[in-house]
Amino acid sequence: MTDPVSEARATLDRWNAAFNARDVAAQTAEMHFPHVRLTAANGFMQWATAEDFEASQAELTARLQAEGWDHTSALSVEPVQVGPDKVHFALRQSRQHADGSEYNGFDTFWIFTKIEGRWGLQFRSSFLAGSAQGFTNDVRPT
Repeated sequence: MTDPVSEARATLDRWNAAFNARDVAAQTAEMHFPHVRLTAANGFMQWATAEDFEASQAELTARLQAEGWDHTSALSVEPVQVGPDKVHFALRQSRQHADGSEYNGFDTFWIFTKIEGRWGLQFRSSFLAGSAQGFTNDVRPT
């Protein structure tokens, strides 16, 4: 028998490690598409394909570097709803400088889905504020 929380959490951990390494291919390997993000400004970002997501990451990396980002840590990860093919996590994320000091902490909600036997991150909603939050109020066509 499989444990959806453990499997989804392992996917989350691999995605976070890839994000911190700025390994976009490894990130997309842990995602399902279309992938949707609801920003702090209540704007939707949507990537129809892995290629769409990958194309947006160079700009994000530049923004992260400009704000002195070194890594992001998940300070807490709580499963709030669980089913056999979907897990909702409430997270507290911390963007940090190289010395480990937090410069931007925020709450976020992530949905992982199991499609065709594979877990992937499919939806994020966050309260992240700052220059590297993404494209505010930007709707991307599918």
